[in-house]
Amino acid sequence: MSDNTDIAKLDDLIVTTIDSIKGYEHSAEHAERDRYTEFFVAMASERRQVVDALSARSRELGGTPADYGSTAGTIHRRIEDLRRALGGGDKAILSEIERGEDYLKEEFERALADKHISPGTNGVIRVCFDSVMRGHDRAKQLKESLATA
Repeated sequence: MSDNTDIAKLDDLIVTTIDSIKGYEHSAEHAERDRYTEFFVAMASERRQVVDALSARSRELGGTPADYGSTAGTIHRRIEDLRRALGGGDKAILSEIERGEDYLKEEFERALADKHISPGTNGVIRVCFDSVMRGHDRAKQLKESLATA
């Protein structure tokens, strides 16, 4: 276990979580229903707390946390725009949010399964993962409720 391994894994999670923040902010700007906008804004705020926790741990280990998202995240938001423009509305937005949540959940699960991560870093990731799961489950629930409406 090395600090460099921990820092690298934390940086990966930070970038992916920043993508999540940007995705929620983007979706909040385009949602047709206020109930979704409120959820998107709340999740962006909660994800900022996740980034803060991961960044604090990275700095503690001597890292310089990322403050940017990924190109893949930008592409994902453009796909959402396209699907929405083709008449998908909130259904398209929620579908893309759920896809992003699935990806974020998988990234956190991989980090938690990494045996090269120190127990201290694993503990921080685990606490953040609880937030990720709440968002994942809520996004899935909203998508399913819209599909049955």
